[in-house]
Amino acid sequence: MRTVEAFALSLFLLFLVKWANSDSKVSPIRDQFLSCMSTHSDSIFINSKSLIHEPDSRLYTEASQTVSQNYRFSSLNYSSEKPILIATPRTEPEIQRSLLCSRKLGVQVRTKSGGHDYEGLSYLSSQSPFIILDLINLRSIEINLREETAWVGAGATIGELYYKIAKASKIHGFPAGTCPSVGVGGHFSGGGFGAMMRKHGLAADNVVDARFVDANGRIYNGRREMGEELFWAIRGGGAASFGVVTSWKVKLVRVPEKVTCFTRYLPFTQNMTKIVHRWQSIAAAIEEDLFIRVIIYNSGGSVQATFQASYLGGIDKLIPLMNEKFPELGLRFQDCSEMSWIDSIMYFNWKRGQPLETLLDREQRYNDLYFKAKSDFVKNPIPETGLEGIWKRFHDVESPVMIMEPLGGRMYEIGETETPFPHRRGNLYNIQYMVKWRVKDIEEMQKHVRWMRLLYGYMRVYVSGSPRGAYLNYRDLDLGMNKAINCSFEDASLWGMRYFGSNFKRLAMVKGKIDPTNFFRNEQSVPPLIV
Repeated sequence: MRTVEAFALSLFLLFLVKWANSDSKVSPIRDQFLSCMSTHSDSIFINSKSLIHEPDSRLYTEASQTVSQNYRFSSLNYSSEKPILIATPRTEPEIQRSLLCSRKLGVQVRTKSGGHDYEGLSYLSSQSPFIILDLINLRSIEINLREETAWVGAGATIGELYYKIAKASKIHGFPAGTCPSVGVGGHFSGGGFGAMMRKHGLAADNVVDARFVDANGRIYNGRREMGEELFWAIRGGGAASFGVVTSWKVKLVRVPEKVTCFTRYLPFTQNMTKIVHRWQSIAAAIEEDLFIRVIIYNSGGSVQATFQASYLGGIDKLIPLMNEKFPELGLRFQDCSEMSWIDSIMYFNWKRGQPLETLLDREQRYNDLYFKAKSDFVKNPIPETGLEGIWKRFHDVESPVMIMEPLGGRMYEIGETETPFPHRRGNLYNIQYMVKWRVKDIEEMQKHVRWMRLLYGYMRVYVSGSPRGAYLNYRDLDLGMNKAINCSFEDASLWGMRYFGSNFKRLAMVKGKIDPTNFFRNEQSVPPLIV
């Protein structure tokens, strides 16, 4: 163990030294990159400060601070260099030129939408030199109520999308996540869990078109031009492996006038264990309009469970349904609140009663600076003894969280190969594990990550297997990393099968056609498979 700790510390120190001293090495490359960008005859605006951000700019400084705060990524997994610059394109031709100059100079690209990648792969790289392609300026949202669709810029957040929909209609919504500051680029391309997924599927299941730029700078004006295989791959397979999606067209869904939400808090008792155990058999089988998730956490040294739910209908229908299907929870009329769909989004984000403009805040993050997360899928109810083993382990650290979200409904109707996301019928619910800490100290980091890995090991017998499933949007580099530029399909399958199951081979074949030289790559990108 001392050897592992010493190695992690050495990586951390190496990262700090590289971060501080790497600028002199990349200055010539940066100058060449800027020259390449400025010589594009059709883009006289390329030199604009609104597009290119060098190390002395405010945006670059903020990005540097973000990386230094998230030192866990580097000290645990790899050492990261500074980006030579950050590009914030406003148009597809600017993206095109950025990619062409990057290829010409051998510069890697990290594409950033909202910056929520759990392992920082949208703004960190072990491969240098690299640039960050920040899509923050590509966030226009066009609602078409006649078609019941929306075109959404890849740099928009799901909160911005929700806000635009709510301002345009009281009867439409979209099935995406509960954290409004998450960027649609990563959320849609990784799947996209949400409170309406049992009714309408994942966010990716409701994408009907997209615009895309490939490694050669070719701009695809939509699904017809890119072809069905590539369109299939970017809806759940992680678009960053294939190119740059610039905008998504999504199908809006109808929502009722009334949505009912409730939150029930259960203290740590034997009864809590029994109710959580019972929930496992009910949550995926109950009416698809009802979504009940369970959040397990340590509060003041005591493990508690919170049941948080959204029902697409009124209290008058929810209470009889709960009394019939889940009486153990003891839901009462006074526990429930009726509201609009958009207010239910605020409710699930613990922002009820605040102005809707809160959804536009792109800077919402965990108050805790550091965290480690993992995921699982559960196919059979965990026995009460197994749950009690989890509760016992939750007493060993300060801020553990386990979020259990049910599948079923529409999630079971969509086949496991219809999109790259394979975790459909046969899975009862997903688990997101997370542990957080505030102190920037390598021993604290190692303590909490070690705890997380031990919990994950304990859960092995209770969750899916062969392979053990994981969710791409809860990215976990512990599952495996691509160690070389030309990582083989076989080596990448170590982690790829976890996220995508048998769809991983098809993803690699699509990659082999659209990006055979593996220009778009990161520590967990799909490698090209050329057959």
